[in-house]
Amino acid sequence: MKACLMLLRRIVPKSGITPFCSIVNQQRLQSTSVITDANIDASPVSKHFLNVGFHQDLPKACYGGRHTVAMLTGDGVGPEMMDYVKEVYQLIGAPVDFEEIHVNINCAETTFRDALLAMERNGVGIKGNFATEPGQSSRNLALRTQLNLYAFVQRCRNFPGIDTRHQNVDIVIIRENTEGEYSRLEHENVPGVVESLKVITAEKSRRIAHFAFNYAIRHNRKKVTAVHKANIMKLGDGLFLDTCSDVAKAYPQIEFNAMIIDNTCMQLVSRPQQFDVIVLPNLYGNIVGNIAAGLVGGAGLASGVNLGERNALFEMGTRNSGRSLVGKNLANPCAMLLTAAHLLEYLNHMDEARQIWDAIFHVVGVQKIRTRDLGGQHKTRDVVRAITERIRQNQMSTHRIASHCVRRDHMDEARQIWDAIFHVVGVQKIRTRDLGGQHKTRDVVRAITERIRQNQM
Repeated sequence: MKACLMLLRRIVPKSGITPFCSIVNQQRLQSTSVITDANIDASPVSKHFLNVGFHQDLPKACYGGRHTVAMLTGDGVGPEMMDYVKEVYQLIGAPVDFEEIHVNINCAETTFRDALLAMERNGVGIKGNFATEPGQSSRNLALRTQLNLYAFVQRCRNFPGIDTRHQNVDIVIIRENTEGEYSRLEHENVPGVVESLKVITAEKSRRIAHFAFNYAIRHNRKKVTAVHKANIMKLGDGLFLDTCSDVAKAYPQIEFNAMIIDNTCMQLVSRPQQFDVIVLPNLYGNIVGNIAAGLVGGAGLASGVNLGERNALFEMGTRNSGRSLVGKNLANPCAMLLTAAHLLEYLNHMDEARQIWDAIFHVVGVQKIRTRDLGGQHKTRDVVRAITERIRQNQMSTHRIASHCVRRDHMDEARQIWDAIFHVVGVQKIRTRDLGGQHKTRDVVRAITERIRQNQM
């Protein structure tokens, strides 16, 4: 046996064969790659995406080039939306396998523990909202607390083709996710008298403040606004405000200001363009996030992500389970499909993410195939059918739009051209005479190149 081992040691280096132990070690190094919120230097890929820009090359669970993602179906229309996500992923060939856990209001505690284990095992998940009955402990809160998903990031910006009262809105809301009024510390001293404790700590306030400023730097944002009610809650919100102000001193390149929550709400509905990045405690984040979503089209277009040190959990931005819409074919699928695109972007599958985004943009913004919440009369299934049909059309036409970029290595460049032509001709209506316009050739080319530059920024 010793002689055989000695012979192998002599033969292997000369033959160029990689020893099996080295292969095992390489696989072990790859398989232990984890997602961490420290990786904030990933640059945004497209300004259309709800970029968070937090990803590594490989998340925790990646086998044979495919990612395993926890899917927590939730209540209300959650299971229906998840079926649409799976349908679209299959169509675009997304290298994702779902570990499905049917968590809902009626499931056993063991099922909820299975969901926690699935998140810890896979590192990445997508969920529908969990409904909570009066007197019942919130599983949404328990999930965020036990996985330490301390930051909820929601980007609200005008959706192309959707008419809103305010234009040029682009706000990132960063909400502390694990304390504040949502600390789940309530008790009844005597019948009819209830105390609800609001917990604010310097440690968690400092953590979310650093997160907000780092986000601003990495995404070329100019200003961070801390929202509070320190004029009344002088200790709790005072601590949050003081901590944010101290952290701001370490980031002199970012403008910092503070605003009281009631004034923030008024300013959002009157002059939302003044806001860039907003950092705020839990309850205020819930309120402001819903207002901001309403400014740019409503809950049907809002997506978000819960981030922690080891996990990322994607969900719709307004966290609405939609129990009144179950089985009625009325719910807007766009928020969940945008969330699914955001998840793919996080996993660094940019081409697949863009396919979803491009299809939603065209169907909702140009074809105006919309559910009732967006002023349309179409059913859920109509919107999904139009989105999948658009994806198929794009898959067939991509090689014709940029024939010199047919190799997969150049898909990003090809889609830059496609996106620009589509926007200039279809949305801006800058067209030559053969398409019913009055523009010159040079005008069209100039608009296309300008659009490409804007997307690159």
